[in-house]
Amino acid sequence: MLSTKSFPVIEATLPIIAERISSITPNFYNRLFTAHPELLDGIFSRSNQKNGTQQQALAGSIAVFATYLVKYPNTTPETMLARVAHKHTSLGVVEEQYPIVYKHLFDAIAEDLGDALTPEIAEAWTEVYWLMAHALIKIEKGLYAQQANAEIYAPWKLVERTETGLDSVVFSFEPADETPVTVAKPGQFVSVRMPMADGIRQVRQYTLSNDIEHASRRTITVKLDVNGEFSPVIHNDLKIGDIVELSNPYGDLVVENDGSPLVIATAGIGCTPSAAALQTLAANGSNRKVTVLHADQEFSAWPLRDQMIESVSKLPEATISTWFERGELPEGLNAKAGYMDLTEALTEDAQVYLCGPLPFMNAVRNQALEAGVPAERIHYEVFGPDVWLAA
Repeated sequence: MLSTKSFPVIEATLPIIAERISSITPNFYNRLFTAHPELLDGIFSRSNQKNGTQQQALAGSIAVFATYLVKYPNTTPETMLARVAHKHTSLGVVEEQYPIVYKHLFDAIAEDLGDALTPEIAEAWTEVYWLMAHALIKIEKGLYAQQANAEIYAPWKLVERTETGLDSVVFSFEPADETPVTVAKPGQFVSVRMPMADGIRQVRQYTLSNDIEHASRRTITVKLDVNGEFSPVIHNDLKIGDIVELSNPYGDLVVENDGSPLVIATAGIGCTPSAAALQTLAANGSNRKVTVLHADQEFSAWPLRDQMIESVSKLPEATISTWFERGELPEGLNAKAGYMDLTEALTEDAQVYLCGPLPFMNAVRNQALEAGVPAERIHYEVFGPDVWLAA
């Protein structure tokens, strides 16, 4: 909650800061990495810096947090904070790094605003920063405490790799040492840390797509991005028996065994969280009403297709519908040509889970809202920095 002194200052300056923050964050990251180049080795993604998504996510989260403090003075944006905290803990962000971020962020703000940044404004926005930072630190300490070990990363050995869909590979790992293993929940992800060609370690988050309740195995599904930095390395260089670093499982997009009708809408590689959720629901003998909707370029491109179809077949109250942009339509999957239409699948009491490219999720979310599904019943997962919530 903002102090009575800072509230009118933030309320008055929020429009200009919200407008300028997207220009401030690139300067901030340049300052941060100049002073602390080690943060690019195993924490921050060079690709996300290059394409600007990390800057967008940070700028948006600050603007969202400050806006929330003004509009809803007695609360905080819990959904946004939880998402950021889960990403942070999967990367090993710790309390001691927040003062470093503060210094370089506010140096960038001061440079951008110049004389317009009065001591009063700087003090008020400092309060906003530390309110957000302390909220995140509290959540992150709780998430770390829930794990079965105190390690950020542990070594895991690749024991199996299987092609799935078009340009996607399923990788299965088993522990390579005696580090206690946290049992994951369906829909959670792990960070994978590997050295690139220049020796600098990079990190990517991947949803656990199989073997969710088996602590002795972690399974992820990775789609190849030929223009990317990370996926070509894991696709082309990682061999059976190789050791990689995996984080503990994190993520709050968790599907429960029971509850109101569930609608899962995915596209492309975004099906990985739903594949894990369906497998777990089937293993638990769930009687929950589940409507599975998946869109893809063509039938053969669909990753984890067989796993998802098998899980649906084991769920007595589950149905599946599919959409494909091209190619022959398969039989028995209620397949249609073109783009996904949720109209017939939605009810006001449904819980809707989305995962896929941002344009897809925007379109599907709009359909759900127009059908009368409350915004709080629409959940989603973004691979990479969450630029959608920030927007």
